[in-house]
Amino acid sequence: MNETMTPITKDELPALAQKMWDEGMRLVTLTAVDLCDGNLDLLYHFDKDLAMSHYRLTTPIKESVPSISGVYFAALLVENEIKDQFGAEFSGLALDFGGRLYLEDEVHSAPFCKLSITKKS
Repeated sequence: MNETMTPITKDELPALAQKMWDEGMRLVTLTAVDLCDGNLDLLYHFDKDLAMSHYRLTTPIKESVPSISGVYFAALLVENEIKDQFGAEFSGLALDFGGRLYLEDEVHSAPFCKLSITKKS
């Protein structure tokens, strides 16, 4: 089982998605992690015959990331969800819900709050 996380850039992402598709890899999901420094980790998880491949793209939250929904159509759901929940932007979405996939019209910002817990000395 491949449990490594390979770093990628935005420029590499479209070609990576096409390569995974051409190799018969299944897109399992994307995971988003707010790094609390203005950046977001987008983790792309692929599978073929129970062998997982993982890729990490670290990007400023407000910078647009290329959508992979042109290759993996179902990616539009998780990309729109990440847009709703984290305020991230994806360029070239096959179907863009404009930040309203799950959120009601009266919600004006990404809903995740940041909570930190500190240990007293």
